[in-house]
Amino acid sequence: MTEQVIPSARREVLDVPVEQIRENPRQPRQYFSPAELEDLISSIKQHGIMQPLIVTRAGDGFELIAGERRLRASRALGLQTVPAIVREASEQEKLELALIENIQRQDLNAVEEAIAYKALTDEFGLTQEAVASRVGKSRSAVANIIRLLDLPDDILAALREGKISKSHARTLLSESDPGKQRQLFVSMLGGGMTVREVEARVSGSQKSKVKSQNSGKDPNIVAHENRLREILGTRVEIQEKVGKGKICISFFSKEELLELLNRLAN
Repeated sequence: MTEQVIPSARREVLDVPVEQIRENPRQPRQYFSPAELEDLISSIKQHGIMQPLIVTRAGDGFELIAGERRLRASRALGLQTVPAIVREASEQEKLELALIENIQRQDLNAVEEAIAYKALTDEFGLTQEAVASRVGKSRSAVANIIRLLDLPDDILAALREGKISKSHARTLLSESDPGKQRQLFVSMLGGGMTVREVEARVSGSQKSKVKSQNSGKDPNIVAHENRLREILGTRVEIQEKVGKGKICISFFSKEELLELLNRLAN
């Protein structure tokens, strides 16, 4: 996969002095399990480093691109050198490579993954489709992960620490009422609700809201709203009075807006 990201980059494998390697400031992974690190230390002590680190030259030393756990374990063991692939990489490529390796190893939590995707879109101007192509995911998967960052900080902290699952977090995003979202979150932390139960609660709330909004509305208008929702895959509301009005189409990211505009243009 990394070959697809930067096919033209030059590389070489060297035994690099550990003391000459500095950490990657764009490392997407922020949490390192002490237990996992201990397991890796034991493995390296017995078998050595099976997969080289990836570094780039920086001044008179090297900057780590991928392999921070291996670097930490090597330092803990007092190793003098580590095998490393040395390659040229821009700031964007450093983030992409570190992100890809962590995704392949399933090392990132959902919040870390979302922050890295957002950095690629905001700092380097990549579209969500381009990010998806680089990391081997669908555009909708990337968009849905980035949307998790819309959740309140304490909910993101719970997701980062594994107190709630990514499925729980996605379901919380579906609840637009902050008060009800908070109640559901507290119930999740108590361990008393499965994802299906949360989805059912959110779905019931939304159905009640739609029913309330549609009360007294022309059934033909409601039918047209439902039809547009099916076609566009998003929330649509038609506001009509005496033959005049407007159609409100919801979107949740710039990418979704562009997709909707393309569909409407075609």
